[in-house]
Amino acid sequence: MHTSDWPSGCNRSSFSGHVCNLVKPGGNECKMTNWTKYYTSLLPKFHVTNYDGRTRRHQWCCSDVTFHCANEELCEQWIQVANEQLALLTNRPKSLLVYINPFGGKQCGKRIYEQKVAPMFRRASISADVIVTERANHARDHLKTEANLDKYDGVVCVGGDGMFSEVLHGLVTRIQTDNGVDQNQPDAELVPCSLRIGIIPAGSTDCICFGTVGTNDPVTSALHIIVGDSQPMDVCSVHHDDIFLRYSVSLLGYGFYGDVLTDSERTRWLGPARYDLSGVKTFLSHNYYEGTISFLPAENNMGDPRDKLQCRSGEISRQLGWSVIRAEFIAINAASMSCACPRSPKGLSPAAHLADGTTDLILVRKCSRLDFLRHLVRHTNKGDQFDHSFVEVHRVRKFCFQPWHHELVSLEDPIESPKKTGFSSICSAQTTSNYSSWNCDGEILPDAAIQVR
Repeated sequence: MHTSDWPSGCNRSSFSGHVCNLVKPGGNECKMTNWTKYYTSLLPKFHVTNYDGRTRRHQWCCSDVTFHCANEELCEQWIQVANEQLALLTNRPKSLLVYINPFGGKQCGKRIYEQKVAPMFRRASISADVIVTERANHARDHLKTEANLDKYDGVVCVGGDGMFSEVLHGLVTRIQTDNGVDQNQPDAELVPCSLRIGIIPAGSTDCICFGTVGTNDPVTSALHIIVGDSQPMDVCSVHHDDIFLRYSVSLLGYGFYGDVLTDSERTRWLGPARYDLSGVKTFLSHNYYEGTISFLPAENNMGDPRDKLQCRSGEISRQLGWSVIRAEFIAINAASMSCACPRSPKGLSPAAHLADGTTDLILVRKCSRLDFLRHLVRHTNKGDQFDHSFVEVHRVRKFCFQPWHHELVSLEDPIESPKKTGFSSICSAQTTSNYSSWNCDGEILPDAAIQVR
């Protein structure tokens, strides 16, 4: 695979790759599998071109092209040479460890894999060991202690953003443990992992898949995995003092998005609809939180989150001096990628770059409900969500947050915020609470005071 179909904001103008397999189904004909937007050249004067105008942007589909040959011996030579060329493609996986979350999203992960993905893996001669998870953190714990990673070329998760995070934590923790790295040290240099993680979207939002592939289509993701496509990503480590909390690859949200996640945990039985209900309740509550945010900006050559420059994946920034802001915030968001999803096609930070060593820190200060609503609505259209006097955004390398009520930062021994009941809580003026929670890729952090790098 030479280039891939990138999400909006990434500059890629051509698509090329190799076929999945070449077989002789019967008689003197050869059948070759190829994908939409692909041009394949395996032999001199032996070309395959296939375009499907019905396929949506970023979405791939599999199709068949049949070649007829009057000479059976020549047909056999085609098959042999093509398969020999395919065997030379070392970036394509041959053995995968697959984790399926049957409970995420609309609870259709197992069906998606069995009906759409598994047949394609078999056709591509990829062997897969499948584990259907039975509880939270099942995949993480298995990767940390039991999985024989030497057997596999990669790990695939079928589920949402939470499932990807679970696999990421298990794999990264296993590699650091095997190499004697203490993850509790904020400045520890992590050992990179040679195994790649593939995502088959089957969750509620699938923003990690949407932000890297450009769509949340399971077939497209499976084809990216089959051809050995890869995309490096930034991973943020989150600490409280000298205690490691979690890794983040998409969104760290304090205030609004933290409150939405906390409230939605009470109505998990509603499925994905719980986020809509909790979003409305959190918006009407309209809380703001006092605190101090300190950050280390990236240099000017890394661009600005509002410059609308297309993605420059892999460019590493240098550092400037620390900046400190003390204020009252409705929301503090750190986006290591665009965080795009079907409901927000441009995401929280449309110009966020992948694998550049930075995250976009979005600060939403105290404002009226109407102004905050305008800000939220712009996430669903092409408007500039940063074009408000109460919103500022910085591209940073590191940041720290400390609530003003620092004695209340641990959620393990919480002190209740002022209670509001009935319509008074909806119609009352804006209120301030002691602390919120951090939403880390869909998981609630136990501490509000954190350091991120």
